[in-house]
Amino acid sequence: MLQSLGSFVLFLQSMLSRSERFKVLWRRFFEEATNIGVNSLFVVGLVAVFIGAVTCVQIAYNLTNPLIPKSTIGYMVREMTVLEMAPTLTSIVLAGKVGSSIAGGLGTMRITEQISALEVMGINSSSYLVLPRILASMFMFPLLVILAMALAIIGGYLAGTLTGNITPQDYIEGIRSDFVPYNILFALIKAVVFAFIISGVSAFKGFYTEGGALEVGTASTDAVTNSIIAILIADFVLAAVLL
Repeated sequence: MLQSLGSFVLFLQSMLSRSERFKVLWRRFFEEATNIGVNSLFVVGLVAVFIGAVTCVQIAYNLTNPLIPKSTIGYMVREMTVLEMAPTLTSIVLAGKVGSSIAGGLGTMRITEQISALEVMGINSSSYLVLPRILASMFMFPLLVILAMALAIIGGYLAGTLTGNITPQDYIEGIRSDFVPYNILFALIKAVVFAFIISGVSAFKGFYTEGGALEVGTASTDAVTNSIIAILIADFVLAAVLL
């Protein structure tokens, strides 16, 4: 484990030791931001809406005490969405989509010797291929998490009102009560950290793939599983340190 961690740190150092020109990185950044962010809008939106809807319905089902106001449902949906559901579950979904794509793409380039060709031409392959992916992930993940927050709350509103579990007035009152702005900042910090973990681990696994097509699939699988485990550990550490 310590050997893998050391190799990962050296891998990150190699990206910054001899980076590409800013103009090249800027162009590559926007290409990767489109691949990572824009192409993930549908899956993130779909997951967020149903997460909010299921959370609202389940809270309403268990909240049977007549002494507890119905607005509590909206409050709990907002808190669970902002603090945990949106940043963590969205990142886990993106670990499967974005992480496997990064690992598979770099792994294919490695076994087809495209990375070796870049190095022969004097290009820092890790800086050219990996750094834009990491920066684009750290930029786009918070935006996707903000979208997931909004859609999850809207999904809870639709599910709660259409099923008759809560009135629109009570739901809106709940999501507006006792709001703490720091929670939004905390969620965005988690999104940035998770983005770095997913893109960094996936790029590391793909960049050092050896073998053939079978090993590319193995690298993609390892990238997703390792990223999810690292996300859960980082989630606990961030909650313990920042809350």
